Amino acid sequence: MSCRISELVLNCADPERLARFWSEVLGYVELDREDGAIEIGPPDAGFGDLQPTIILSPSSNPRVGRLPLHIDVNPVDRDQDAELERLLSLGARPADVGQAGDAQWHVLADPEGNEFCLLRKQLEP
Repeated sequence: MSCRISELVLNCADPERLARFWSEVLGYVELDREDGAIEIGPPDAGFGDLQPTIILSPSSNPRVGRLPLHIDVNPVDRDQDAELERLLSLGARPADVGQAGDAQWHVLADPEGNEFCLLRKQLEP
């Protein structure tokens, strides 16, 4: 018997803002709301499906910046440069974590400063 990831929980100051941001980034939709938290996930799935959902949980003291765990994303319908432009237009911003200038990925921060990486390889939608 084994486990698999069913949800990722991100404590944040503004769940509405981050739910909008991450839904746009990932093509997710709102699945549920409870006690100020917003759960988002793939439109054709939900909790317990193969892809984990994300819960944006309100917190008066969220950790931001370099977290012990971060999210990596890959483009699915465009190249990395075009996806970088899209993410920046949604509110992501470049983040410096000491990476070398020749990295094949981009380190970004979401609107609350949580770091994530945009990888190069294009995946199937």
